[in-house]
Amino acid sequence: MAEINVLALNETAYQVTVVEKTTTSHEVTVQADYALKLTAGKIQNASLVKASFEFLLAREPNTSILRSFDLSVIARYFPEYENSIKKLI
Repeated sequence: MAEINVLALNETAYQVTVVEKTTTSHEVTVQADYALKLTAGKIQNASLVKASFEFLLAREPNTSILRSFDLSVIARYFPEYENSIKKLI
C-alpha cells in the first residue's frame, strides 16, 4: 500500500508525494467549481486530492501518474473517475 502525503501550497495547488518502491512527487491543481461538483462541499480539497490519488493508484503505478496536472484531467484518462469519487464521499 502506498503512502500518500498531500501538502497544500495555496487554495488551489497541492504537492503530492507518493511513497512506494519508487517515491514520486506531483503538483496538482484543483479548481473550486470542480471540487464542489465532485464533493458538494462535504470534504476539503486536500482530502479530495488524496482520494483521487488512491483512485489512480488502484489503476496504475505512481511512476505512471503525470507529474503536474489539474484534477479534472483524470476524467479524460479514466471516464469512471467522477462517479467513483462521488460514491466515496
